Amino acid sequence: MSKLLEIALGIVTSIGGFLDVGAIATSAEAGSSFGFQLIWAIVLGTICVIFLVEMSGRLAAASKHTLSDAVRERFGFNFYVLPLLAEIIVDFLVLGAEIGGVCIALQLVTGIGFRWWALPVAFAIWLMLWKGNFGLIENGVSLLGLITLVFVVGSFKLHPPLPALASGLLPTLPRQDLIHYCFIAVSILGALISPYLFYFYSSGAVEDKWDEGHLGINRAVATLGMGFGSIVSLGVLIVAAMVLHPRGIQVDSYEQAALMLTQPFGYWGFILFAASLGIACFGAALEVTLDTAYIVAQALGWNWGESLRPKDAARFSFVYTVFVFLASLLMVAGIDPLQLTLFSMALTAVILPIAILPFLVLMNDDRYVGRHRNGWISNTVVIFTIGLAFVLAIVAIPLEILGG
Repeated sequence: MSKLLEIALGIVTSIGGFLDVGAIATSAEAGSSFGFQLIWAIVLGTICVIFLVEMSGRLAAASKHTLSDAVRERFGFNFYVLPLLAEIIVDFLVLGAEIGGVCIALQLVTGIGFRWWALPVAFAIWLMLWKGNFGLIENGVSLLGLITLVFVVGSFKLHPPLPALASGLLPTLPRQDLIHYCFIAVSILGALISPYLFYFYSSGAVEDKWDEGHLGINRAVATLGMGFGSIVSLGVLIVAAMVLHPRGIQVDSYEQAALMLTQPFGYWGFILFAASLGIACFGAALEVTLDTAYIVAQALGWNWGESLRPKDAARFSFVYTVFVFLASLLMVAGIDPLQLTLFSMALTAVILPIAILPFLVLMNDDRYVGRHRNGWISNTVVIFTIGLAFVLAIVAIPLEILGG
């Protein structure tokens, strides 16, 4: 019974924690610009992330290593420096975008400019990390994120045509704006197959002291949690496609995106959008900040753990303190949160190959996973995802420059 409760809680918190500023922004822009045509990108990204998250948890449960520890140990520190630096840079931009999402949500409900909220939001994130523990962040904040299911409810209330939804499962090129279409597709995949998820998930599994008895829980949480979580992203796309696309409204700002829930819910749709954006981004900001502190501390052999008191992991706490403050300055400087989000998602796609390639080695190495090695299906998915990652890495920045 306890394991069933753990699975249920894990699935619920995965749904609440899956949607972040990247998923909201890319799905909303996809739906408003291209209707249902980019549903396939969300489905493809979800399949890939389910397998990779499951592998991250299986590695942690079988070897008691986080993904970061295993990569550093197996390939050497000199190899690990490149993915470490790349992940820190991307985490920094993503955290700035997540803070921006919270600030925009507060701007929507108060009318006070988002730049004025940046430092208070950063302080709230820091305080939660300083005073809280991993359980509070993993379960408490993520449970609040269940408010994002409002997008799923909204999509049902709008009664989207099933044939049009089905047609979106197959990639089709638009009649115009091909470069923008490709850029949004790349950004969706970058938002969903995000490396910080793997590092954070494996670190959390080690913090929770997972062992081989948790492999079934891991499989259920990764599959059902990430799968149901992606339904929320699909809900955002469908609502945007039904409400904004017919009116020719493309999401160039979060203020425009806030209109999408007003049709199914009236005035309260505006409030629900702001609450969903703010809570989802706040939860994701906690995870991204922790992820950076995790990978830096693990790379340098420091004490780490959100459940440790700050004085027992002083350098770990120092990293997330400095990191969240510096990221908030991106919003103080007035950088547009939506544009930062889309750029950071494209940059995430650029670093995907070096983040995913180690999975192929680690998950087939007896010294780490023993008899829990990858089967042919998992290896096929990893190889496919690596190939996809290289394609995304090559095209992401050119698409951004050409008009993404």
